[in-house]
Amino acid sequence: MRRENQSSVSEFLLLGLPIQPEQQGAFFTLFLGMYLTTVLGNLLILLLIRLDPRLHTPMYFFLSHLAFSDVFFSSVTVPKMLVNMQTQDQSIPYAGCIAQMYFFLLFICLDNILLVVMAYDRYVAICQPLHYTAVMREGLCALLTAGSWFFSCVHALLHTLLLSRLSFCADNTIPHFFCDLAALLKLTCSDTSLNELVIFTEGGVFAFLSLSAILGSYIHIGATILRVPSIKRICKTLSTCGSHLFVVFLYYGTLATIYFFSSANNSKVKDIVASVMYTVVTPMLNPFIYSLRNRDMKLALGILYRKGIIFAK
Repeated sequence: MRRENQSSVSEFLLLGLPIQPEQQGAFFTLFLGMYLTTVLGNLLILLLIRLDPRLHTPMYFFLSHLAFSDVFFSSVTVPKMLVNMQTQDQSIPYAGCIAQMYFFLLFICLDNILLVVMAYDRYVAICQPLHYTAVMREGLCALLTAGSWFFSCVHALLHTLLLSRLSFCADNTIPHFFCDLAALLKLTCSDTSLNELVIFTEGGVFAFLSLSAILGSYIHIGATILRVPSIKRICKTLSTCGSHLFVVFLYYGTLATIYFFSSANNSKVKDIVASVMYTVVTPMLNPFIYSLRNRDMKLALGILYRKGIIFAK
C-alpha cells in the first residue's frame, strides 16, 4: 500500500489490562504502589552506590546502570497505564506510541545485556581472582557499559524504523496497556514479512547469545568451585552471585513459564501478564533482591540510615 495511507491513523486506543471496571480502583492503587516502590527502590540503590566508596567496584557500577535502566523501563509504560485507568482516556498519539515502543525495546534490551555483563564480571572475579583488577579495569567497564547502551539503541531503532515504514488502516485498537511491537504488527495492513524475519533472526540470535554467555559464565564458576570444594568458598560464591542468579531466573523464568508452558488459547492474556512481570514486578523486586541478599548493600544502607538519624537530630 502507498506510504500516505499511514496518515489515516493519527492515534491508537490502548485497551489496558483485562480487569473489570469495578476493580479499576484497587488495581490502580496496587500498580501505583508497585511503581513508586520500583522508582524509590532503584533510586536508593543508585544513592547507596554513589555515596559509599566500598561500592565503587565494577559489580556495583554495572548494578547502578541496571537500577537506572529499571527506573526508566517501568516509567515508559506504567505512568501511561495509570493515567488511562484513572481518566478512562485510552488514546495515545501515533508519534507517542512509536516513541513508547522504541524506549520499551531499548530498556528491555539494555537490561538483558547488563545481566550478561554482570555474569562476565562474576566469572572474572571467581575464576580469575588474581587478574580481576587488571581485567575489569575502569576503561573496560566503561566500554562494556557504553557498548550495552549503543547496541540497545541500535536494536530499538532498527525495529522502530522497520515499523515506521508500514501502513495502518482502519483498526487502531491495541489489546494491551502499552504499544507492544507484536500488537502493532497485527494492526498493520502492510506486508510484515521483513519485520518478522528481523525479529526472528536478530531477536533469536540475541537471546541465544545472551543465555549462552550467562550459562557459560556460571558453568565455569561452578567448575572452578568444585575443583577445590569447601563450604566457606561455596557460601562466599553464593553470597556474591546469588542476587544476580535470582534476577536472571526471575527475568528469563517468567518468559519461559508464560510463553512455553501456558495454553495457546489464552495468548492475549499471557502476553499482558508477561509484560506486567517485565515492566512492573521484576524492576520492583530487583532492589529487594540486591539489598536483602547482599552484605555490602545492607552495610551501606545501615550507614546511610544512621547518618540520616544524626542529621535529623
